Amino acid sequence: MKDFPWLSVLIALPAVGALVVGVLPRAREELAKRTALGVSLLVAAVTLVMASQFDTGGPRFQFDETYWWIRAFGVHWALGVDGVALTLIGLSVVLVPLVILASWHEADRSGGVDTEPRRSVKTYFALLLALEAMMIGVFAATDVFLFYVFFEAMLVPVYFIIGYYGGAQRSYAAVKFLLYSLFGGLLMLVAVIWLYPLSNRPASEGGLGHGTFLFSELTRLQIDPTTAKWLFLGFFVAFAIKAPMVPVHTWLPDAAAQSPAGALVLIVGVLDKVGTYGMLRFCLELFPGAAKWATPVVIALAVLSVIYGAILAIGQVDLKRLVAYTSVSHFGFIVLGVFAMTSQGQSGAALYMINHGFATGALFLVVGFMITRRRSVRIDAYGGVQKVAPLLAGSFLIAGLAGLSLPGLAPFVSEFLVLTGTFTRYRVAAVLAATGVILAAIYILWMYQRTMGGPAKEAVTGMKDLSVRERIVIAPIIAIIVAMGFFPQPVLNVINPSVQHTLARVEKADPAPQIVAENGARP
Repeated sequence: MKDFPWLSVLIALPAVGALVVGVLPRAREELAKRTALGVSLLVAAVTLVMASQFDTGGPRFQFDETYWWIRAFGVHWALGVDGVALTLIGLSVVLVPLVILASWHEADRSGGVDTEPRRSVKTYFALLLALEAMMIGVFAATDVFLFYVFFEAMLVPVYFIIGYYGGAQRSYAAVKFLLYSLFGGLLMLVAVIWLYPLSNRPASEGGLGHGTFLFSELTRLQIDPTTAKWLFLGFFVAFAIKAPMVPVHTWLPDAAAQSPAGALVLIVGVLDKVGTYGMLRFCLELFPGAAKWATPVVIALAVLSVIYGAILAIGQVDLKRLVAYTSVSHFGFIVLGVFAMTSQGQSGAALYMINHGFATGALFLVVGFMITRRRSVRIDAYGGVQKVAPLLAGSFLIAGLAGLSLPGLAPFVSEFLVLTGTFTRYRVAAVLAATGVILAAIYILWMYQRTMGGPAKEAVTGMKDLSVRERIVIAPIIAIIVAMGFFPQPVLNVINPSVQHTLARVEKADPAPQIVAENGARP
């Protein structure tokens, strides 16, 4: 069944589901929720069937579909997945039904803090399904122009989710998110358009003889170094904003503070991965020479993101902003692994994208459960929660320990691979980045102590423990975090072939191991 248009179907299902939910009568809120949940589960099931046919020893891109879209401009509806894209699609389709279930009553509360209704419930769930379609499309696109279309289209549902269903400062956060993203998208659009005349040059001048945006063909372009550097920067800045990296990260804490907690799982857990995925796929493979030229600066920015994000997380008094700053730090690790250009570093970075999605998703979900009960995002509004809601506190502890990369939980493996892969080529950067592990222990454990430990505050004495619905939401994520912590090899087996293709494209090999003699001297 590999000739079946799996990826087009996966994009169409949530898109059609969003339309169906959107046209339901406004009074049929429960039907809208059930329909959205059913569609998301169907998408997850179809993805599972497709993934079971992925051949790790086969061609890099599988389930390929290529149809003309805009022939005059060389644009194709071209889809296909390698191991990295497949796992990121898997992350998306697993999280969406859990987010829908977690958000069952969220749309009525404007993010769980303000009880004033903002917009219709059905619209909220339609936007979640539309966002799922865009997320699948952006990871599956193998035409660079089509990738850009999905990259920009994701902004629309996110903007309305934040702007209509967020907290008191939702308009400011939504506009800031949109402006940052549009600025990056504009730079990338210029670079994407620039690729067309380059590909349209004769083969004798380094072109292809025809204009195209197909990724597989663009990798054969011969681009002069100066032009490649400008094109690289156009893509990289857009991806750095999306990632988010210091110093273009400031939209994330504001968006996190104002977004509904459920939708925030997708914004930080999946959407931000488009940035690091884009760096690994497009920046390195389309412009390998420019990527090597920019590596020292990118490595420095990645280390800065690790440390700066962690330090700012320690000083936060808002739960959502704290977790958002931890993500800035974690994305620094991912970018570090991508640009270390070693097999361990890039495999670790690709695995980190998945593990971070689940670990941070669990944190935001539990934080959302807490905010729903206490109606406050402030850390000092809690205390002693573990005495009245042990399951809630236990879930928060496991998600937090995953956030600090405790051995035995999924993020540890990916962080270890990133640091090991970086150390073999950039020792100083690896050592500095390792301080982020210490800082992570501080901000996670201190947050847990202040919210869950100590005597129960009067305001939390009546707090209810996790409901059956909430247990169904959080249990699968915790199970995945634990399972991938002890046995990540199946996922690495899917990721590694794609990483090897990327390293071959940038003409990088792992540094040869250094043998130390018995007297400690290096031969």
